[in-house]
Amino acid sequence: MAVSKKPRTTKGKAVLCARAAQEKMARDITVLDISKIDSSPADFFVVVTVDSDPQLRAVSNEIIQAAKAAGMGLPRKDGKGTTTWMILDYFDIVIHVMLESARSFYKLEKLWGDGKFYSLSPSGVARAVNTLAIKKQTE
Repeated sequence: MAVSKKPRTTKGKAVLCARAAQEKMARDITVLDISKIDSSPADFFVVVTVDSDPQLRAVSNEIIQAAKAAGMGLPRKDGKGTTTWMILDYFDIVIHVMLESARSFYKLEKLWGDGKFYSLSPSGVARAVNTLAIKKQTE
């Protein structure tokens, strides 16, 4: 993924990571603004679903490369030994690359349902999502 210009905002960086995941065919991509929630662990979560362990690694690597090219540095990683969930922690943005089974089990969107949700269009534009629809999907 070529980065034409570096995002200036935290939301822009989160969307850049989401687009990188989209490049590797991740699905159900959600950008979740949790910055207004007291004691949230980050300002944004990016949650994506993948279909296999090789895709999990490919999506994670694509995000790391795109973020590095945008000047975000390298993340702290968790989940290296697992094949269901990889966490890439950029401090203000935390990316969750998950197999469907892990995403269904942990229901991060439900846990952080007070946040503001965005989805990506096929062209990579972030659009606000009705949070009521998200909550119903995760119940």
